Order: sequence, then C-alpha cells, then structure tokens
Amino acid sequence: MIDKLEFFIALARAEHFGRAAEECGISQPTLSAAIRQLEDQLGVVLVQRASRFQGLTPEGQRVLEWARRIVGDARTMREEMRAARNGLAGHIRLAVIPTALAMVQKLTEPFQARHPAVTFQVLSRNSLQVLSLLENLEIDAGVTYLDNEPLGRVTSVPLYAERYHLIAATGTPLADRESATWREIADLRLCLLTPDMQNRRIINQHFTEAGVVPRPTLESNSMIVLFSHIRTGQWASIMPRNVAESFGFPEEIRMVPIIEPQAQHLVGLVATHREPYTPLVSALLHEARRLATEQAFDRFFLSRNESPLLT
Repeated sequence: MIDKLEFFIALARAEHFGRAAEECGISQPTLSAAIRQLEDQLGVVLVQRASRFQGLTPEGQRVLEWARRIVGDARTMREEMRAARNGLAGHIRLAVIPTALAMVQKLTEPFQARHPAVTFQVLSRNSLQVLSLLENLEIDAGVTYLDNEPLGRVTSVPLYAERYHLIAATGTPLADRESATWREIADLRLCLLTPDMQNRRIINQHFTEAGVVPRPTLESNSMIVLFSHIRTGQWASIMPRNVAESFGFPEEIRMVPIIEPQAQHLVGLVATHREPYTPLVSALLHEARRLATEQAFDRFFLSRNESPLLT
C-alpha cells in the first residue's frame, strides 16, 4: 500500500504516466497496474483517464491528501528508526527563495558542524514553488517569506526581516542620497526580479502604495544577473541590504535606504506541519530557532550601540 501511494503521489505531481513512472524508476505498465490495484483496494476511481492523464477525480484528490499524510508518516518512522540505530544522518532537501540564498549558510554550516553525517541539497525556487514542493514531499523544508502571502498548514520559524535598499553605482541618480522614497525610485532605470518572485510582488506592492508604477528595463530570476547589471552603472535595483552585502560590493556601489514606507518583511524556515517530525526536520527546526535567537540578540546589541541595523 505504501509503495502504491508513493506512485500515486508521483502521478499527481507529474500529471503524466510516463514521467511519473520514470521518476519512480519503474515501467509505465507497472505504474498503471499499481494505480489500478490501489483503486480496486479503495473501491473508487482515482484518475480520470482517456488516451492520457486528465487529472484526478474528486475521490482522487481526497486520497492524495491521505497519501501525503501516510507516506510522510512512513518516512518519519523509517528515519526515526535509522537515527535510533546510527545517530542523526541522511540528506536534507531545502528550497530557498533567491533573496535568502546568501544567508542559508548561516543555517546549514552550524547544523552540519553539529551533525557531520548529514548532507544538504539547496535549490533556488520562488515562494509558490517552495510551498508546492513541501506539499508534494519533494523537499524537507524551505526558506521563504512568512508574512506577505498565505503559507497553508506549515510550521514556521522567523529568521530575519528584509529591509529594502536602492542599490546603485556612484554617480547614478539618487546614489548620493541618505535615503530615497519609493516614488522617486520609480523613475530610475531599474533591473528587478521577475514577477513570479514574491520579492518582486512585494516591491510592486510598495510602489502601488506610493501611487506609482515602475517600468523595469530588465528582469531576471537570478540575483547574479541583477548584480552584474548594477555594476555597469547603467541600472539600479531594489533588494535587501543583506543580499547586497553578501556579494561584497566595492565602494563605488551605494546602498540607499528606501523610506515612505520603510518596509520590512519576515523570512523564515518552513516545514510541513506534522507530529512527530522526522529527526532531520526536528533538528533543522531546532537549529533555526537557535539562529533566530542569535539574530535577535545581534539586533539588540546593535541598537544599544546605535549602529545601523544590517539585516
């Protein structure tokens, strides 16, 4: 039954019998037979069929919810027993929004120092993809925005707040300012993330609140592409300061705080809400909470010394 449910989840994800079979490492006839057997066992039709996959039936959608829960619990049980025998070991799959990629090492490095038998895979994905991958059991956890769009049924640990800056080369408009407004920035030659990125939707939202519409002349889903264009001195961009600093900009690149409003949005670790968690996810959530506590202490220390808050 567990194997059949795994196959069913793969089919729902791939929406194609051939691709699902390839993903599961079996032949297409074997996959089709397993789905038929699952339907016979449950007494309902799960898949709308014609010459090709046409979607799940209403009963199939309900079984998919159960399948994710059952398969997730089975994986948790296997991992817990493996950890009981051999200690914490295994592979953690993380999906991370582009603006958080620069900080994810603050989570993975100390975790791996404590648990050297654990390896990581880190994927760059937009926020909607992070949640979809979590739901389909394709990743163990994600790093995404927590307070801007619905997250669904997940456990979340806030890690830090993004605060937005104009990033521009010295000599370009507004680069010599102590601060700039969203309305002023809208007239610049901007390079921004693509609209499918939540960071871009957040930026658009603040421009709308300021009563203006930006018209970027370059869009990309890669932060590296944006940085390379900023360096030319022909483009400016908007990004969190911690992201800009991670690339080690030279002195000729300026970071100007954006005001009216001086916006901030929470970024954190998310995992599917399940009790008990797998040992790996449980340990990762613990590491995230430890990091969040350290970040809060750093913010307090900086504010007491009246230093600029770098987030």
